[in-house]
Amino acid sequence: MSRRVAFVGLGVMGYPMAGHLAAAGHAVTVFNRTREKADRWVSQYGGQLADSPGAAARGAEAVFCCVGNDDDLREVVCAGQGVLTGLERGSVLVDHTTVSASLARALAKETADAGAGFIDAPVSGGQAGAEQGTLSVMAGGEEEVFAKVKPLVDCYAGYARLLGPAGSGQMAKMVNQVCIAGLVQALSEGLNLARMAGMDTDAVVDVISRGAAQSWQMVNRSATMAAGEFDFGFAVDWMRKDLRIALEEARRYGAPLPVTEIVDGYYAEIQASGGGRWDTSSLITRLQPRADGKKPRPAGS
Repeated sequence: MSRRVAFVGLGVMGYPMAGHLAAAGHAVTVFNRTREKADRWVSQYGGQLADSPGAAARGAEAVFCCVGNDDDLREVVCAGQGVLTGLERGSVLVDHTTVSASLARALAKETADAGAGFIDAPVSGGQAGAEQGTLSVMAGGEEEVFAKVKPLVDCYAGYARLLGPAGSGQMAKMVNQVCIAGLVQALSEGLNLARMAGMDTDAVVDVISRGAAQSWQMVNRSATMAAGEFDFGFAVDWMRKDLRIALEEARRYGAPLPVTEIVDGYYAEIQASGGGRWDTSSLITRLQPRADGKKPRPAGS
């Protein structure tokens, strides 16, 4: 059954996610702060283009947001022409941005005051997962509210699960990013060890990826890491934003994250070398000095 929805934020994730909603037959109205990208989306998928987040939300049963950070989300939701100015009573705001759990809880209260529901629903799976419709969605909010939007989320999700009250999705995403950070550093060290030992890294990965060491990062990033290719994927800048949120939240609970703190520092080095837009797998560049003693730069940079 076609439903009227809105999507705010057409970045590398939001663009294909909104596309899946349109492909499923839903009437999608989009807003993006860069108008040209919204025009391109409408020309590709159809639907409607709104001049503001509030206008996009008007008349929609569900409004989806996928922007950059806490400040971006506050702007598109709470500003003068934000989503809250057009959000209908009984509708649901679903936020796919990775933001702080405290902001998720605050937005849950504000939407409730407006007579609407709220689900914080950060995602994992990267650009490829968004394009293929196989994202993992970790959600926080009320069960009956989640049930309203689950069929819509399933348009671009391989798996979606409600984990608890508002903020729970963001907490799960922090756990996700902490685990990824440690995995990527370990994979970098392992691949570099194989290379320095003169081994065929592809052959090594072929074997170990069939055992207990296997991970998404190994399967999807080992070949490009070995080739020095990092001009794609989830950017270091965004990972550092996510890790900052996780580290701040962990301090509130008194939960130590010693490895995460170390890897966050390594990512800071990548940023300082000009690699803020490189994929997070670029951690391996720290381990591979060139003959001149300098750190390598990715192919094509």
